[in-house]
Amino acid sequence: MPTSASTVEPALGGGPTRNLGVTPPIATNGPTAREIEVTKTLVAELEKQRVFESDDESKVREVILGKLDAMVKDFVYRVSISYGMSESLARSAGGKIFTFGSYRLGVHGPGSDIDTLCVVPKHVQREDFFSVFESMLKEREEVTEVAGVPTAHVPLIAAKFMGVDIDFTFARLALPRVEDSLSLEDDNLLRNLDERDVRSLGGSRVTDGILRLVPNIHVFRMALRCIKLWAQRRAIYSNVMGFLGGVAWAMLTARICQLYPNEAAGAIVSRFFIILYQWKWPQPVLLTQIEDGPLSVRVWNPKLYPSDRLHRMPIITPAYPGMCATHNVSQSTQMVMTSEFKLAAEVVDRVIIGKTDWSELFTKHNFFFKYKYYLQVIASSGSADLQLKWHGTVESKIRQLVMKLELVPTITCAHPFIKGFDQVSECWNDHEVRLVATGDIPEEVAQRTQKVASLPESEEAKVAAEEEAIKITEGKAGHRMIYTTTFYIGLSIEPKLAGEGHRKLDISYPTAEFTGKVKQWEQYDESSMGIVVRHIKWTQLPGYVFEGGENRVTAAASAGGKVNGKRVKSGGKKKQSNNGSDGNGDATGGIGLGTTSCNGEETFKAVNNGEDAEMASPTKKQRTIVTGAGLGIHNSATVGGNTTPMLPLQPTTASKELENFQLATGNKPIAASTHAAANQ
Repeated sequence: MPTSASTVEPALGGGPTRNLGVTPPIATNGPTAREIEVTKTLVAELEKQRVFESDDESKVREVILGKLDAMVKDFVYRVSISYGMSESLARSAGGKIFTFGSYRLGVHGPGSDIDTLCVVPKHVQREDFFSVFESMLKEREEVTEVAGVPTAHVPLIAAKFMGVDIDFTFARLALPRVEDSLSLEDDNLLRNLDERDVRSLGGSRVTDGILRLVPNIHVFRMALRCIKLWAQRRAIYSNVMGFLGGVAWAMLTARICQLYPNEAAGAIVSRFFIILYQWKWPQPVLLTQIEDGPLSVRVWNPKLYPSDRLHRMPIITPAYPGMCATHNVSQSTQMVMTSEFKLAAEVVDRVIIGKTDWSELFTKHNFFFKYKYYLQVIASSGSADLQLKWHGTVESKIRQLVMKLELVPTITCAHPFIKGFDQVSECWNDHEVRLVATGDIPEEVAQRTQKVASLPESEEAKVAAEEEAIKITEGKAGHRMIYTTTFYIGLSIEPKLAGEGHRKLDISYPTAEFTGKVKQWEQYDESSMGIVVRHIKWTQLPGYVFEGGENRVTAAASAGGKVNGKRVKSGGKKKQSNNGSDGNGDATGGIGLGTTSCNGEETFKAVNNGEDAEMASPTKKQRTIVTGAGLGIHNSATVGGNTTPMLPLQPTTASKELENFQLATGNKPIAASTHAAANQ
């Protein structure tokens, strides 16, 4: 798609200065000729990367939202009539939808979902939403894959409406009617609401707060599109895994826009990376002063709450009640993001001076050839419906495993990958079930294993998946379909000092504690679910983690990269295994029956059915012990070896910007001044 003037011109900045934020701007001058040129090339690259949806797709979304607004009003009317209200009162009760997230921010792309909040008057109950409104969705021909999740932290209904994914949340206001003119900006609307309603309203209120606090919305949107694409490509876009989610990235971008209110989008991106990789965390990022409000609810304040002082990269939401959007960040994920900020700053420096182009910024991550050792966390079950719930439970606890691993003295970084890999395997006997559940898939089973793009969420999709499983195994006695989701954690181990002798790395406690916690889930059933933590070397990474026929060596070579610090050539002969064999073809077992190459001077320990199993490797071979839970398996993990440590951060050529920033803020922690003002 060619770059249009209407896309480029608004992103070039300039215009009257709007001073927003908790400190004065660093600079109010407009963009230079070079910054304008760089912004134009950025927009062209984003067009090339297909981050903008077409006009036709935009029109479809507008049609959908029009239909949804009418549906919500009809929903309120039906419920009102059922409660005995008169026709006129039921019609005037109203109801309104609000969008939030990427669509409301104006940075959604092709295929993006729409986050939608359904706001209703006080007589409509949440139970009505999950009965009446959900049924109304299922009745419509253009709606498919309807799935209600009433027990979620923010209860929602997910559905596809005319092919577009929609997440519906619900909020009941203490008002007799909800009119079309209603705005959610007034904090008093939160009075007399329960916690779930306050949380549901938070998404829309925060999004609108961000938009009100950026000096130039067009510059903000273009810069944020760039930052989002970069974060996704570099695999650091995931709140649940301890990185940043969409709202946090938006708030960071908005803060840089406040500091440079008249700059072009390309210059905002440059300053984003320069400032953030050198930001003095845990100094918080604030778009506005933290304020008290009408509710007796907790507002982020590290002076009052010890737990708030534990937040490593606090980014505080601009709507009352102010909360930390980044409480999930750990030591390791902060280290990874800081390193990525530094690398990106160097790339953009080269873009500015004309030594490279923007495409380099969007280079794919190198997670699967970055480390020598990885942990596999494998969640397994016997049905698609069960696996959707089970893998979500395990995923939500990965962050806790990462934080426990960080306490192991010789582990310098426990780097979680942002998503799990879903597979379904046809197993012909219990032995194959055990192998699949431990990640040690034989070649013959691998041929009966399929990678699943996503697990089914709606009832019809679940039924279709179960029918397909029955069809595959029909008439095959003892055959079972096993669903697995595998998560990965890369381990960076402190390098051995010269002359240092025998070392022991024991991760038995963190892995045992992790598996114990996930098994405390109220729906956990040992007979139908499995959980395994398994140590593997980089040579044992399965083929499904790579894309387009890549393996570890070709992926590294195509990126001009390194494997464990060594330059890789595309003609390398290292063997890539998909079935648990190492680089020399030695089979490695998930249950202590195989071998793997290992450093002969290291000793590693794991939990084996509650007992310590020490694994020394005085020879070149080492026995790997893995235990599991459920499906006839019981849990454990092994780990060992040295990895290439992360390089220390060095200043970029544009560090002068940070000096300007420190001068503008007085080189004082923002937290002290803003909290003093907020609590006076």
